[in-house]
Amino acid sequence: MMEPGKGIFPLADGTVYSKRKNFCPFSTPPLEAYASILGEEKIDRLQRLAQPLRGLKLLEINATVQGGGVAEMLYSFIPFLNMLGMEAEWKVVHGNKDYFECTKSLHNLLQGREGTFTPEMKQTYICNLEDFANANLIDYNPGVVLIHDPQPIGLAHYLKKPEETWLWRCHIDIEGAVIDANPGLWGFITDWVEPYDAAVFSAAHYIISRWALPKFIIPPSIDPLSEKNRELSQEEIDRVLTKYHIDSKVPIIVQIGRFDPWKGIDRTIDTYRLVREETKCQLVVAGGLAADDPEGARILAKVYEETKDDEDIHVLNLQMTNRLENWVEVNALQRAASVIMQPSTKEGFGLVITEALWKRKPVIAADVGAIPLQLRDGDTGFFYQGASKTAQRVLRLLENPEEARMTGERGREYVEEHFLLPDRIGDWLMAINMTANGALNRKTCSECIISFHPWFKLSKRGRG
Repeated sequence: MMEPGKGIFPLADGTVYSKRKNFCPFSTPPLEAYASILGEEKIDRLQRLAQPLRGLKLLEINATVQGGGVAEMLYSFIPFLNMLGMEAEWKVVHGNKDYFECTKSLHNLLQGREGTFTPEMKQTYICNLEDFANANLIDYNPGVVLIHDPQPIGLAHYLKKPEETWLWRCHIDIEGAVIDANPGLWGFITDWVEPYDAAVFSAAHYIISRWALPKFIIPPSIDPLSEKNRELSQEEIDRVLTKYHIDSKVPIIVQIGRFDPWKGIDRTIDTYRLVREETKCQLVVAGGLAADDPEGARILAKVYEETKDDEDIHVLNLQMTNRLENWVEVNALQRAASVIMQPSTKEGFGLVITEALWKRKPVIAADVGAIPLQLRDGDTGFFYQGASKTAQRVLRLLENPEEARMTGERGREYVEEHFLLPDRIGDWLMAINMTANGALNRKTCSECIISFHPWFKLSKRGRG
């Protein structure tokens, strides 16, 4: 299992995990443990896919070790790849406050918020990238470099060597219409993408087809054996509820995630208040503040202010310094929930939904982004339909525990089939092998879109 400890604080050069530097502060369970969940056949297939890549030096770079789904996946992804025989390392960029303010603005603009990525923001972004490059961020010769999201996307322009393969992983819901209407933003992001050998997206309808490079569809995944997703005893769950003064005897509506303007927290609060008029219940809104998201503190303060007079609303700013403790607390809150909500207005994928489905919970989430990839309305969960109709849905689930249980079981089965770490790592192994070994390149496959599974709602693709 992952080793206990008080959080992972990168080395001075941004290293989070590196066997080469003898800095491996976390781990995953052995392959045999995953075989007990997925079966021996899938694990054998995974080992066959890894065979051609044994010894490959892979470097992954993102913006933070705390908060958000990207870092959470890398905590399992990196040691798992090493267990398969690759030499995978993880680094983060050390930007200043202005850098993260401007990359958050870039993130919001790409997802559809009105505004402009100003010349000053561009200059801040470029200056920080130049600082990263000059600080010897990549201090060896990896064969493959994988960059996550917009924050460090420009690194390829400064650091990519001809013999290296670079892939950009886009985790966010890029708004195609916004890019079409904003040539400056389109040109800015396209210039940074240009050096990459391939791009990877969570769903088909996120793909920007005008980018002349191979494009892969690989959804995110959860580690079923991590502290956030493993089975918990009732004692462990009760300990967390007691810590936060939550009554285990009263139904609990839960929303978990970043304090972010796109997460629909106001929708959840409005829904809860309508439900509360009909029956006794509690609302838990829990999350943490990520280092690369300066907007989070402002959103948290707003939620505190809006809910301060309701003793049945628990707004929890979960500590992030002890990662494993944080994950156990999230796990416990999800398992204690009667209903879990995630009515986001934009969502790259929504791993908190995946986690909730894995825990057999009925989930109500918005029909946006890649959420429909994992939540089918009336089957594995329910779509948010405004506060009034959603409140009626919540009441029905609270009054009909058997319906809630059956919905949760279908959700669990769907996640087990599609969104567990070993299966999606298999996709990554194939994508890396195809690009690094020359089966795909920009000259011969600039318009290719590669998917290793016939993902639900592929017909939604229409970008670019």
